[in-house]
Amino acid sequence: METPELVTKLMEHARLALELARLPVVRLRFEQGRNPEGIRHAHALFTRPHARYKMFRNKTMGIALIDLTAFGGHPGGYLHTVRRSGHAGPQSRKAAARGYQLRRIDRNAHIDEIHAIHTSCEQRQGRPMDQSYRVKRSAYEDASHVECHGVFDATGRLVAYCSMGRYGNFAATDQLMGYKNQDGIMYLLLLSIVCRLIEEREVDYFMYDTFLGAQPGLRDFKRRVGFRPYRARYELV
Repeated sequence: METPELVTKLMEHARLALELARLPVVRLRFEQGRNPEGIRHAHALFTRPHARYKMFRNKTMGIALIDLTAFGGHPGGYLHTVRRSGHAGPQSRKAAARGYQLRRIDRNAHIDEIHAIHTSCEQRQGRPMDQSYRVKRSAYEDASHVECHGVFDATGRLVAYCSMGRYGNFAATDQLMGYKNQDGIMYLLLLSIVCRLIEEREVDYFMYDTFLGAQPGLRDFKRRVGFRPYRARYELV
């Protein structure tokens, strides 16, 4: 006889499967010409079994995407969208008004500052920090398809950063972290990157991991920045 707990679990899985089946489907392309070994490795990571939901591939269901093509190369349309959300736009402007600035960086020039960010908080999104972040790196070996952007305060200190890869017709965050404060620095970081990608028109989509398995606070943050859930079908070319 099935226990109430098992019935509840089966019903939750059925509800989740139904929700995911209704998501729009997007085709994302990994282009090996950008960096053959690095791109193949990334493709394997994206398509391996999900750590929690073994019936799905790692980053295929409920992935968080912004369709950059919807704005026709004009960031103003995107900024109008996030202003309507009532939070991301004002928070980004607040950070800029307080002297925060974004620029592309070489992580090897900021190892101490990045480690300080990683160890500035014991928990994030209600979960303990992964121990791998608490070990200070001696160097970063960024591949040719990977870049990093940092937010600096008025004194020139790095306070947040985002490393991301350009894989083909999409770019995706790799590591994204900053100090916890109320200055809106994470909104400034992501909105600035999205606006730059829209202007460049070099990729069609921007990904920030998935909604599947994310904590409620993180899911809400992604929605405010303009990310929406999709199902992904990948090809390696």
